[in-house]
Amino acid sequence: MLLACSSYSYSEEIVYGTTQNAASDALTWVMTNVLPQQAGLTVNSVIYRYTAVKDPATGMIVYVQNENAQGPGYIFRSKDDWSGLPGNTINKVVPVNNIPKELWGRGSIDVEGQGFVTNASVVYGYQYDPCFDPQSSPECPGYKDPFVMDLLDPEIVDPLDDDLLQAELDRKAAMIDEDQEERDRKNSKKDDEKEEKESLEQMLGIVNNTLLAAEAAAQAAELLAMNFIPATYYVALPDTKYEETIVLKDAKLPQNDRAKRLGLAQQLLHEELVNSQYDRK
Repeated sequence: MLLACSSYSYSEEIVYGTTQNAASDALTWVMTNVLPQQAGLTVNSVIYRYTAVKDPATGMIVYVQNENAQGPGYIFRSKDDWSGLPGNTINKVVPVNNIPKELWGRGSIDVEGQGFVTNASVVYGYQYDPCFDPQSSPECPGYKDPFVMDLLDPEIVDPLDDDLLQAELDRKAAMIDEDQEERDRKNSKKDDEKEEKESLEQMLGIVNNTLLAAEAAAQAAELLAMNFIPATYYVALPDTKYEETIVLKDAKLPQNDRAKRLGLAQQLLHEELVNSQYDRK
């Protein structure tokens, strides 16, 4: 693993420094192992050196580059075209405009064409403000003692912010809603059954009235038949007194069996209609 800061100097409150050689072990490297993990750090230059080994007649292009850690493409890319030139050693200092360390992705030296590089060295110049975070040191402007801050501004904990408690409250609220829905469903079912029962009773009432009307009509017909006497039956009787000679053995009228059967049939029909309605449930 590469160590980060190899040198630095102070200018007022800004710290300047350079990294160790990022390409000391290989031609690719990870920037989190190269740059110091200091808040607010930015890169202001790339300093590299390598030796190109090639035939003067061949083409060769060398790229020193860093990928963009937060998007496509490269955050830095320097191109050296060695085509038609003999191999040699190159030293370059490329200024960059204080690019934040979070944007610097994987670094590498890539070769296109015929040839290779040796003795590679890539160093990054950086700067940062030690007091970028005022709480990083008691010497920084704006620093606040955490102990005093806790006393002056105690943390207020809302128990409703607890995830487990809130989940339990939500669960109970859902159960209450489900119980209410079940009660509403049962009440609605009872109302429907009551309406059906009332409708059945109304229908049975109509049937009863119809049967009673039919019974009354039959009884009236019987009475009319009993009292109907043709005119030819009338004969003038002499004005003579006739003594009663017929004696009734039993003055009690017999029961009307037909009306009794009709009433029983009406009751059976009523019970059958009611029972069939509830058996259907």
